[in-house]
Amino acid sequence: MEYVNDISIVEAVIHILDTNGDEPILNEYRLELNEDIYKFLYRHIERAFKDEELKYAVFNPERNIVKEVSQDYLDGINSDIVSVSKELARQMFAVMKGNVNIPSCDLIVVSISTDQGPMLAIMKMDYVRNFTHKIDFIEDKIGIDIIEQASGLPASSSRLQKCAFIKPLREEHTVNLMVIDKQKKSKEEEEYGANYFINNYLGCSIVTNERDMTKTFVKAAEAWTRNNMYEDADKAEKIRSTIKSKLKEEDTINMQELSHELFKEEPQAKESFDQFVSAQGLEEEIAVDKQWVEKKLKRVRLKIDKDIDLYLTEEAYNDPQRFEIQRNGDGSINLVVKHVKNYIEK
Repeated sequence: MEYVNDISIVEAVIHILDTNGDEPILNEYRLELNEDIYKFLYRHIERAFKDEELKYAVFNPERNIVKEVSQDYLDGINSDIVSVSKELARQMFAVMKGNVNIPSCDLIVVSISTDQGPMLAIMKMDYVRNFTHKIDFIEDKIGIDIIEQASGLPASSSRLQKCAFIKPLREEHTVNLMVIDKQKKSKEEEEYGANYFINNYLGCSIVTNERDMTKTFVKAAEAWTRNNMYEDADKAEKIRSTIKSKLKEEDTINMQELSHELFKEEPQAKESFDQFVSAQGLEEEIAVDKQWVEKKLKRVRLKIDKDIDLYLTEEAYNDPQRFEIQRNGDGSINLVVKHVKNYIEK
């Protein structure tokens, strides 16, 4: 996974895409990047790059306006970000007008410089409901009320639902862009246009990356363990510990070798595990995303018999002077927190 750690905003433009109107409201000027605006955009971009929903993608071979317009800008053919962003906004507005379920938004196009090279960011800023006060003078008296603002922008502390970071197209690149395209989870919203942002607007296809494979494997292994070792905490702990060790120590994990190690004398469990993991779309060998693993394993959260929650750092979990797992020989285990000098209630 290409992690972007160094970000610098070069220039940006905002447009209003209100589907209640017949045309988008297009800006003729760049944003003034004062300290507050720069910080607002930077935090959104930074959070998007760290979002676990960020995916790799490649442009489809068919002609696509977003691909062509963005590449003209990134290649210096058209260096006017205002005209480039207007074309990107028009294309988004046309997609939105074709589907009544797509919410109105502001579209912000940002040119950024990163440690992975220059990129053009497209951020769909769906409106959020905000409330503010309203002051009236009634018969020389002050009246203060609360009114709704229906077109507020998402705060920089929130996560964007749809955005893209487009790279210059180069033959040596296996990835053209990074995309976040979060879907509504309620059933009645499933026909929301599904993947309109990826399919209709960007015209790209998702490519599986190391983080996706690692994340899918960890989720699959945990799901299988929960379902099949429900009343055997001893075996469940051994499976989880072995998998954690593999993730930390190995650059790649071979599924057959792992399942053989986990279930040497349990052929039925091995077959069940192999089938379940394979059904998640994982290949026989996966590349481990070390940065994701480090973040994932930094803290350990244990849900014990449905009514106890225990949070530990990885360091405390692996310190026998502070935490110990005692095996009782009947499938149950004791989880012992040791040498407690201070605690508080929350």
